[in-house]
Amino acid sequence: MKAAILSKQNYPLIVANIELPSLDVGQVLINVAYSGICGKQLEEISGKRGEDPYLPHLLGHEGSGIVEAVGPGVNKVKIGDHVVLHWIKGPGIDSVPPRFDWEGKEVSAGWVTTFSEYTIVSENRLTRIEDDIPMDVAALLGCAVTTGLGIVFNNANVKPGESLAVFGVGGVGINVIQGASLVNAYPIIAVDVHENKLSQALQFGATHTINANNSDPEEILLKLSAGVGIDAIVDTTGNSQVRQTAYRSTSNTGKTIFAGVPHYQEQITIDSFPLHFGRQVIGSHGGETRPDRDINRYLNLYKLGKLRLKEQISHCFSLDDINEAIKIVQKGDANRCLIEL
Repeated sequence: MKAAILSKQNYPLIVANIELPSLDVGQVLINVAYSGICGKQLEEISGKRGEDPYLPHLLGHEGSGIVEAVGPGVNKVKIGDHVVLHWIKGPGIDSVPPRFDWEGKEVSAGWVTTFSEYTIVSENRLTRIEDDIPMDVAALLGCAVTTGLGIVFNNANVKPGESLAVFGVGGVGINVIQGASLVNAYPIIAVDVHENKLSQALQFGATHTINANNSDPEEILLKLSAGVGIDAIVDTTGNSQVRQTAYRSTSNTGKTIFAGVPHYQEQITIDSFPLHFGRQVIGSHGGETRPDRDINRYLNLYKLGKLRLKEQISHCFSLDDINEAIKIVQKGDANRCLIEL
């Protein structure tokens, strides 16, 4: 099968044919339909979290596909089921990660990878969905949508009328905004450096936008909150300066939620005194999503016209063109960029 392989950090992926191994206990063979490109893959390519000890390896952790075969012990899905592939653990067997053969070299993979025509996934990284859900839409539920909505519903627990701001309006950030709109938060403030993303944020429920290239976000956020700070602020960038700004702009009884991954050498400095009086700092783990509960619940909202998913997709590339797709995502020119397998 054809797959995109990360063989060296800060180099283009190599698209090549690799051999599929036999299925082990708890493993499922998936015919991949679509894969998203998430910030996590950009971080793995760039080495944001440091040296990668598992090279060469496969990439991708959000996608959609159809079950082709099941390994011993699998009873959660069956051949022919349509599924969402996700990195967050759900119910089922936590299998050993697969290993592939690439011209005599071993290629590593995690419990889920999606940059390939077929993939072997651990049973607990799959959620069955209805066959009438478009496969491109389904791929978004593997990370970006569930994380963004989960941040609002689970981490921030935003109530109607509470204020929310999000730094970074990418795949996760746009769904933070959409989730905040669903619960009638106000104001809902999008902060980014790309005008195209800020324009899209308005379409998904933002009431205010701030271009951080032209304005001081902290000053505007304090003004919008009458000087007391915002009830919930989400950072999706992982940038140390942005994280500190987000913390300073949060109210003394509010929540600062860190969803972006920082560079492994970067730290932040905060005034911890407000923590004694109710301020909270939360590190989000995929919005604390429970995939088997949440994915189909969100897809029901999509069917009802309450959740905008198709509108998030701006680009779609073939696997052969994956490096071009990655460049577009890195430059911030895409909303949600998919690879069609």
